[in-house]
Amino acid sequence: MREVHHLLACANDGEAARHGDVFDPNSGEIQARVALGDARLLDRAVDAALAAQPGWAATNPQRRARVMFRFKDLVEANMDALAHLLSSEHGKVIADAKGDIQRGLEVIEFACGIPHALKGEYTHGAGPGIDVYSMRMPLGIGAGITPFNFPAMIPMWMFGVAIACGNAFILKPSERDPSVPVRLAELMLEAGAPAGILQVVHGDKEMVDAILDHPAIGAISFVGSSDIAHYVYQRGVAAGKRVQAMGGAKNHGIVMPDADLDQVVADLSGAAFGSAGERCMALPVVVPVGDKTADALREKLIPAIQSLRVGVSTDPEAQYGPVVNAAHKQRVESWIQTGVDEGAELVVDGRGFQLQGHENGFFIGPSLFDRVTASMQSYKEEIFGPVLQIVRAPDFESALRLPSEHQYGNGVAIFTRNGHAAREFAARVNVGMVGINVPIPVPVAYHSFGGWKRSAFGDANQHGMEGVRFWTKVKTVTQRWPDGAPDGSNAFVIPTMG
Repeated sequence: MREVHHLLACANDGEAARHGDVFDPNSGEIQARVALGDARLLDRAVDAALAAQPGWAATNPQRRARVMFRFKDLVEANMDALAHLLSSEHGKVIADAKGDIQRGLEVIEFACGIPHALKGEYTHGAGPGIDVYSMRMPLGIGAGITPFNFPAMIPMWMFGVAIACGNAFILKPSERDPSVPVRLAELMLEAGAPAGILQVVHGDKEMVDAILDHPAIGAISFVGSSDIAHYVYQRGVAAGKRVQAMGGAKNHGIVMPDADLDQVVADLSGAAFGSAGERCMALPVVVPVGDKTADALREKLIPAIQSLRVGVSTDPEAQYGPVVNAAHKQRVESWIQTGVDEGAELVVDGRGFQLQGHENGFFIGPSLFDRVTASMQSYKEEIFGPVLQIVRAPDFESALRLPSEHQYGNGVAIFTRNGHAAREFAARVNVGMVGINVPIPVPVAYHSFGGWKRSAFGDANQHGMEGVRFWTKVKTVTQRWPDGAPDGSNAFVIPTMG
């Protein structure tokens, strides 16, 4: 059986006392074991990072950018192999796996411009002979704790900017699909990053807690469920660290009566069911405004959903593949039953789906609910599977309140031809990322990603200039070159000092 090891800059990681199983979601079989580390292993990774980081920080930013350029080239050259490896452990189809990698590479492209992004500010003549300037300095060691659903994109969102800024980085990926993060770190070494600058440690809560408590780690980026994000934020901040912790989501798509329903259905097919719904920016709730809009949308959705092709992750014609493991499949199907018990109308039931020849795979068919209400627990919580819920709203104001009052505030979309309605919605909705006729409004890499409310803890977003600010600290220098008498008779005195 294949073994997935840590990637450390020190000697080999030795024999782990504990291991986790890595499944093939298409067959349900265990395909690999991953070594689960502990605090002692993290100490070794930190020691290596401490040894490497000062020299890396002293490397001028254009040379660090060249490493990012080479890394990008290497990832692109290995795209097919990386996508198949990712797909084999996660279950998303190859096209989605390549998209996962590509969206991460877009942040690497942004990091290639780090010499410009790190430029400070300068004031000449702030006082007689006084100049003031600021510098963005690396924090030292950063860490990332990443989820299973984007094993390439989210690590690159974190380590790309952090390393370009001059930090060392320790990545703790999900133990469910750990191989691609290790391969990315190997490619970063091949691109010219010094040993110790990017290391990968595997583990569960024991490793997470070790990262949160380690005094040498200055900043932590996390993506996962909201309860864990809150825990990570509180414990990390209590230990004096800078923390950004992205949580769960329940994104809504508001459908106005003037919307192009054929386009909405096409968008929902991908946004709600793509990657088996295992995306924090999926669109699992659609809010048609008015019963006439709801009835027409439902009529078009049913055949579109029933025609979706569910297949193994390597099937080029499949729209989505299996979920990540048996426990997650059971969790999603349990939420479907909860919706039924709460009185929602289950229009299309995806439970019990089996793929011929892959009966033990972790497949779930697409499901559609209608007449879901805001009081239902299945609406309040994130299902994270191929389930779409219709919540009917009588008017624009009611539709606006649904995402605004929901506990999560990651993303939202409005579908309309009315510019005034779109502008009003974008300005007033209490959600961090808004799409106008865009079903998955993930910002491009040179903007930043971040939700509101229980979708994000901390005050800094991912990537873009927000990422640069998160992974650096500002040093401000006030300088004067004296040209007066040696006895100091022309000394400058700051006015507030008397």
